[in-house]
Amino acid sequence: MLRLPIEDALPRLRSVLGQGRDAVLTAPPGSGKTTRVPPALLREPWLEGKRLLMLEPRRLAARAAARYMATQLGEHVGETVGYRMRLDSKIGPRTRIEVVTEGVLTRLLQTDPSLADYGIVLFDEFHERSLHADLGLALCLESRRLFRPDLRIVVMSATLDVAPIASLLGKADVVQAEGRTFPVDTRYLTRARTEPLDRAVIAAIRQVLADEPGNLLVFLPGMAEIRRVERGLREASLTGKVIIAPLHGELPQEEQERAIVPPPAGTRKIVLATSIAETSLTIEGVRVVIDSGLLRIPRFDPRTGLTRLATVRVTKDSADQRRGRAGRMEPGVCVRLWSEADHLALAARRPPEILEADLAPLVLDLARWGALDPSELSWLTPPPSGAITQAVELLTQLGALDENRRLTQHGTQMAEFGLHPRLAHMLLKARALGLGGLACDLAALLTERDLLRLSGDRPPADLRSRLDVLHGDGSHRAGSAVDRGAWRRVRETARLWRRHLQVRPDPDDGGFERAGLLLAFAYPDRIAQRQSVEERRYQLANGSGAAFAKPDALAGDEYLVIAELDAGARWATIALAAPITPAELDAHCADLIRRGDLITWDDRTQSVLATRRRTLGALVLSERSLDRPDPAQLSAALLFGIRGTGLSCLPWSKATRQWRARVAFVRRHGGSASDWPDVTDDGLFSTLEHWLGPSLEGMRSLADLQRIDLAALLEPLLSWQQRQELDRLAPTHLTVPSGSCLPVEYDAPWPVLAVRLQEMFGCRDTPRVLDHQVPVMLHLLSPAGRPVQITNDLASFWASAYQEVRKELRGRYPKHHWPDDPLSALPTTRAKRRS
Repeated sequence: MLRLPIEDALPRLRSVLGQGRDAVLTAPPGSGKTTRVPPALLREPWLEGKRLLMLEPRRLAARAAARYMATQLGEHVGETVGYRMRLDSKIGPRTRIEVVTEGVLTRLLQTDPSLADYGIVLFDEFHERSLHADLGLALCLESRRLFRPDLRIVVMSATLDVAPIASLLGKADVVQAEGRTFPVDTRYLTRARTEPLDRAVIAAIRQVLADEPGNLLVFLPGMAEIRRVERGLREASLTGKVIIAPLHGELPQEEQERAIVPPPAGTRKIVLATSIAETSLTIEGVRVVIDSGLLRIPRFDPRTGLTRLATVRVTKDSADQRRGRAGRMEPGVCVRLWSEADHLALAARRPPEILEADLAPLVLDLARWGALDPSELSWLTPPPSGAITQAVELLTQLGALDENRRLTQHGTQMAEFGLHPRLAHMLLKARALGLGGLACDLAALLTERDLLRLSGDRPPADLRSRLDVLHGDGSHRAGSAVDRGAWRRVRETARLWRRHLQVRPDPDDGGFERAGLLLAFAYPDRIAQRQSVEERRYQLANGSGAAFAKPDALAGDEYLVIAELDAGARWATIALAAPITPAELDAHCADLIRRGDLITWDDRTQSVLATRRRTLGALVLSERSLDRPDPAQLSAALLFGIRGTGLSCLPWSKATRQWRARVAFVRRHGGSASDWPDVTDDGLFSTLEHWLGPSLEGMRSLADLQRIDLAALLEPLLSWQQRQELDRLAPTHLTVPSGSCLPVEYDAPWPVLAVRLQEMFGCRDTPRVLDHQVPVMLHLLSPAGRPVQITNDLASFWASAYQEVRKELRGRYPKHHWPDDPLSALPTTRAKRRS
């Protein structure tokens, strides 16, 4: 057996574990930690009679690791070495090493929190920070705290910040294996790439085939890019014997093997892989790596409740992992399709999945464990509170949690499936309706690769077209080529779910027209109502919007249930959906439908609209006018409209405006403000319900307000004594020396009295209000009523400015008397002096 670098670290690892301590094992890619560490620990005394459990983040890597270890032992998988994953298990009575993935560790812990059959848990490739790995580690730590102080934990990774994880494990020992790698010539682009990715990759492959010997490993973001590059390479007629081998998690096992094993002598191999080839998998004979610098990851948006696949740039640790694949057996070459400057800008590592994922499965797993609050557990990265809140809301809506966040019986049944809670809920509801077989088909279609998305073109969104293809009925207008590999996998997955659900393969489900109803059980928040036929837009029950990217037959349906959306800034793109009828909504979604009276203010009509509505979330299913709305709600809506429009919409007369100004003046200048009401806009708004509300009965619009006697409503704001004092402190009129009784205006900061200059002859002092404390601002007018002087100091005016004003007025009004001494002259309203 070839000696690998990890062998040198095994003695120290055994010593640490022999002392009952945990370990963090770091080793470069290809050093052998995945396949050499588990067998090396089997004969340790502390593991006698118990099994070793290794969590592998990817199904393909889990199968490959189990198969390799079994081969090294001269056995088949399922003997000493086995694996478990969703819907696939090869475990025997003699199995000592179990490689598990996809939440299997979580379910083992939920079944037996003490993990009584196991002596150690290994977390491989922990730097990927998958949600299952973080949850599994948190539960293992809790299990050890409560039940198994002897349970050992080893965290393994090639690129990991060891300090935080060592601290979480209680100052675990760090064991490091020195790698034995060969030099890798790393080549960058001289400038940023501008051509399409597939063309850039094909050009790089052709150049490397001409310049370098050996096999190639090409990293691409996803299966669509793999298919495009594969098609381009086959059309390019490459020289020599070349095998083109795609590699991704959805391939059948024999095709995965073809990508992993060495090619026949005299043949070169080009492996087109997703990020699955970064770690754990050993691809024999690779000397050249071509890295697109991109990968595709799911991202969950708590705001919309949607998960979308995002194509992002690789991080530095991921790029190093990929580069290391070229130098395992001999000096190699890594071609990076980005510039050195771009490389310096890459993030060091990707955020943990727990910060970006849909946490509904995690919350359901925690509830089954008995943890009502995630903070009860020890996390390397605590889950975000916003995503937890949204997950709790969804699980409560699905009936998995009660109002106290405790697991219901229905939730317990959902957790046993190991599916996303949405789909588990759908399976259980469908079985009760005799639609279990159809639900299993839908669950398989939604969890596996789209069997119609064979090319880069977007296939029809109707999920029923996939059901037609799945059952071999080609009459449905699919419009896209069928991915036979995906077709086989979906059929097998559906068969396994039917067996698990114990339903017949071909239930009497009334055809595929019930698909929308079943989707509504899984996605009640994505029941959608058509908003615009021309723009193909729909509103979802959760309040967000979605639209078809191109014309689609489904756009003619009034209601859809959307299973898959590509989230956008405003309008998400509908990828998979099925129609649902109003009758189905009424019959099977009654618990989601709310009935109530809606009385609201409408700015457009300046009136209150009263309707009786049936709603499902943000959707209005039906609406009719309400003849007898609740008077209190009607008044409240009208008051809301008044607040939005402003007090100017009320029927203010000159007298009521003056009254309001007088009260405000006394409040401002008359001593204690608390004694007088606040009649400013803010003050009146704060008591609007009190002084205006009772008079609104029977009114629905701003036009109706014109019938209100505003003076009768405002005067009661003053006490009887204040009403008497108001006339004394802020009189509406003052009598001037001529005998005229003239109005005083209180709208300005100071009271204003407009009076003809001649009517003030003989008056020495400025008139005053507020018990003679506040002088009025005199607007002295010409005979024509135009201001000639403004003053609140009449004596000073007579003594100084009067003579200049007199000269001007004598010229303009010669028939009027303009005495030299105004204080000795008689006031008059006439043009000529009285005799």
